[in-house]
Amino acid sequence: MKIKTKLRLGFGFLFVIIMAFGAMGIYYINRISESSKVILKDNYETLRYTRAMEEILNEHNVPLKGGALKTFNSNFLSESRNVTEEGESEEVLALKEQVKILNSSTTSATGRDAALRRVRKHLLNIEDLNMQAIVRKNNAAQESVNKAAAYLGLIGSFTFLILFTFVVNFPGYVANPIRELSEGIRQISRRNYKQRLHFKTNDEFAELAASFNEMASRLDEWENSSLATIRSEKLRIEAIIENMHDPIIGLNEKAEVLFINKAAENILNLDQQKTTGQVATEIAAGNDLLRTILDKNANDRLLKIFANGKESFFSMESREIEVPAYPAGDTERAFQVTSVPAGTVYILRNITEFKERDEAKTNFIATISHELKTPISSIKMSLKLLKDQRVGNLNGEQDELISHIKDDTDRLLKITTELLDLSQVETGNIQLNLKRTHPLEIVNYAIEAMRFQSEQKGVQLELISRHHLPDINIDTEKTAWVLINFLSNALRYSSEKSKIIIQLNQVNGEIEFSVKDFGKGIEDQYIQRLFDRYFQIPADGQNKSGSGLGLAISKEFIEAQNGRIWVESALGEGSKFSFAIPAAG
Repeated sequence: MKIKTKLRLGFGFLFVIIMAFGAMGIYYINRISESSKVILKDNYETLRYTRAMEEILNEHNVPLKGGALKTFNSNFLSESRNVTEEGESEEVLALKEQVKILNSSTTSATGRDAALRRVRKHLLNIEDLNMQAIVRKNNAAQESVNKAAAYLGLIGSFTFLILFTFVVNFPGYVANPIRELSEGIRQISRRNYKQRLHFKTNDEFAELAASFNEMASRLDEWENSSLATIRSEKLRIEAIIENMHDPIIGLNEKAEVLFINKAAENILNLDQQKTTGQVATEIAAGNDLLRTILDKNANDRLLKIFANGKESFFSMESREIEVPAYPAGDTERAFQVTSVPAGTVYILRNITEFKERDEAKTNFIATISHELKTPISSIKMSLKLLKDQRVGNLNGEQDELISHIKDDTDRLLKITTELLDLSQVETGNIQLNLKRTHPLEIVNYAIEAMRFQSEQKGVQLELISRHHLPDINIDTEKTAWVLINFLSNALRYSSEKSKIIIQLNQVNGEIEFSVKDFGKGIEDQYIQRLFDRYFQIPADGQNKSGSGLGLAISKEFIEAQNGRIWVESALGEGSKFSFAIPAAG
């Protein structure tokens, strides 16, 4: 029998029992109600009529006259229509005869007294008959109540026994197989693939047991056939991780340490046997380096660690590990694979050698730039002397050659200056001389520095500034250098007789400096790389390309002062380079 059929029969049986008990209760309640109605309808009305007639006789003289006679006759008529008990009809007829005698004008005083006594006697007899009937009917109603209570008690007890037996036994038909199935699943989760289920029924649970037993059998076969291979692969992977020179730490999805290789043991000063299986955050509470590694913001950070008797540099990388999760029990969707988190692997790559080479490169650039700066300055001085007419006149060709030499010398001097600034940035030794300055001082200084070049090219420098701007805490020299670099780039890509707009504005507690040119603009593919070191936009043959360091150094200078720097550009509309510095408090 199917489970659905069992449930239907069980709940149907409960429904029939409840309906039968309810119908029996309603039947007996109706019988008791009918008995009560009879008492009230018949006998109580008779008592009311007789007592009304007695009150009239007590309150008025006989023979009765006027309203008293009318009221007496009305009650007598009502009583004659409400004769219900045996003997009551004879008493009513006798009462009628005595009332006639009582109210007759020919009856003597002695006769009226005798008639009055007989009237009262007949009224009393009618009352006695109805009182006895009330007692009798009340006893009958009480007997019906007792009988109904007995029947209902008997039926209720029988129903209770049936329902109690049903409540105790019926859930077992469903709960017991589910409990056995849960225990079987628990044993499977513990890798006890010998577990089997045996249900002596012919329902869905029997089919479920058959499927469970087949699954357990397949898992048992897979365990016996694949366990050795899996263990071999696990040992091979562990050996590879152990012999890697880079420190590696593996955590599961609960942040517990799965593995830690020898290199990680050395730099973290940890013991693999003691840490495996422990919660990483608890270990990190007493290990500053591990706490730094577990920091979510530490990814791709350069770490300097003293290990093996020397300072070493490591770049940290963390990877979230995910494993495939196949839809359970759905063969049609077996290829719709999703992934679930399985843990995190932290890798520290030893870049000490590369760091040392980078420092050597930085020192070499700084040294060469510094050495080149002196002879280039001497060349500039010599060129200035050659152009002085006091040492002799130059012909046109010589003057042109000297101009070209001067341009190239200026360019070389600018490159060496940028290289020196870059070396300062790379070594992290940016020296800031912060002081409270009004933004217009920086802008005016930059405009004056570039005025000669702009006039030579016929480019108008237009300043747009709000009044009453607050001061800013900045390094005046470096900030002016950034703004001059923006203006120099704008002049380079502006056509003759055009305009460059320098704008000052206050936005959300920051002072924004921007330089807008109306050149050809920058293609989208280059905008994201403009502030990278050594990146240069391909030259178009008209504009000389720079060193690719100016904007990179500008970015470092601005961000070192807690500022922001960005660019907006569109082909055919020009470019707008901007940076923002927090206003002074």
